[in-house]
Parts: sequence; structure tokens; C-alpha cells
Amino acid sequence: MIICKSESELGFMREAGRIVAETHRLIAQSIEPGITTGELDQIADKFIRSQNAVPSFKGYNGFPYSICASVNEELVHGFPGKRKLNEGDIITLDIGAEYRGYHGDSAWTYPVGTISDDAKRLLEVTEGSLYAGLALVKPDVRLYTISHAIQQFIEDAGFSVVREYVGHGIGTELHEEPQIPNYGTPDRGPRLKPGMVLAIEPMVNAGTRYVRTLEDDWTVVTVDGSLCAHFEHTVAVTADGLEILTKLDA
Repeated sequence: MIICKSESELGFMREAGRIVAETHRLIAQSIEPGITTGELDQIADKFIRSQNAVPSFKGYNGFPYSICASVNEELVHGFPGKRKLNEGDIITLDIGAEYRGYHGDSAWTYPVGTISDDAKRLLEVTEGSLYAGLALVKPDVRLYTISHAIQQFIEDAGFSVVREYVGHGIGTELHEEPQIPNYGTPDRGPRLKPGMVLAIEPMVNAGTRYVRTLEDDWTVVTVDGSLCAHFEHTVAVTADGLEILTKLDA
């Protein structure tokens, strides 16, 4: 069942989204060669808690950290730790915050120093695919029309869509219905209605679409070792379109 949120619930979700967006802005200022992924986790944890919120991911299904930090060929669910970032790396930070029982969720892939032209192109296309999907969010649109737009944007640029991991509804639970694949047939799936809140999150590989999970049972990497990227916003469907809950106004 897809849960439509009331205006009071959306108020809590706006605050959760703001906290996630502020965390991204803060942590992005610290991304540079030499910093460890564990230090980034500590920055995020401290800030989220300072906002009367808690990290959504810490303890979720046993996940031991406050954020996911995935570097280069790591797609999602990377463990923060002692790994130091190097010039030319890319890092995906997936951040969630729970405020008064409601969650916000956003991921972004960042450059570390100067990155290659190929890596820049990967980031541009992945971010572009997110906004290609968001541009179609409004009442009565069928969900997989959005999925198809994301897929088309990515594949037209020569990249691969990961199929094993998808976006999701979000609210009092971090993951709610519906599942939102980044591929699909247009004019299929449930119709969007005002009050639905969705975490839309394209995941893109520079090589083949295939991924595998490492022995820690969490970290997902590309099978061929190619670079990958992941961009995500939490959005609410409104009467005339959408509201991005995890984007700062300025």
C-alpha cells in the first residue's frame, strides 16, 4: 500500500529533508584528498544529532554506521572507515535522517580534487538522469513513465542502469511502497497522487550493469571494476507537480 502523507506529516518530512540537505552541504566542504571516510561519517553523525534528529541508517537492518560512503567502483552501502580519499577518486555519500519519526534520504556522488573527464561525464549523466525523472513527477503520471525517462537518459549517454537496487517510498519507514526502478515501460505502474513521498535514486555504471556484494554482506561493487555513481532526492508529489524535500533553497 502506498501511503499519502498529510500536510502535518509533510511538515516533519520537510524538516528531515532539510537536515539531510544541510548534512550534505556540510560534509561536501570536507571532501578532499587525505580525509578518511570514517571522518566524514563522524561529521555527519554529529551534525544530524545536533538537529534533534538521528541518522536513519545507523542500526538499520544491522548497518553499523551513520552514512554510506562508497568510493569509485563501490555503488552503495559502503562502510566508512580508515580508507583515505585520493586525488581523482569519486565518492558517493548516502545520508538519511529521522526527525520526529519521519525520514529524509538523499545520495550524491562527489569528486575528490580533480577527476578525469570520464568520471565527470558519469557524474553529469547520473545527476541529469535524476532530474529527467523528477521533471515528470506530477499527479496521475504512472510511476514507470519516470523510470523509463531515467533509463533512456542514461542509456542514450552510453552508460548502464543498475537493476538490482531501486528507489522507494519513504515516510515513517525508511523504505515504503512503491519500489521505483530506474528502468521500465512508460504508462505502467501506479498513478501518482498528491501526498505520496518518493526517494528517486538512479544508480549508474560506466561499464556493464552488473554488481556484486562483498564479503561484509553490505558493500556493493561493479563486477567489472568500473566507476559508478548514485544521485537521490526525496520528493513529495503536490497538486501541480513536486516538492524536492532534500534540496536547500540557497
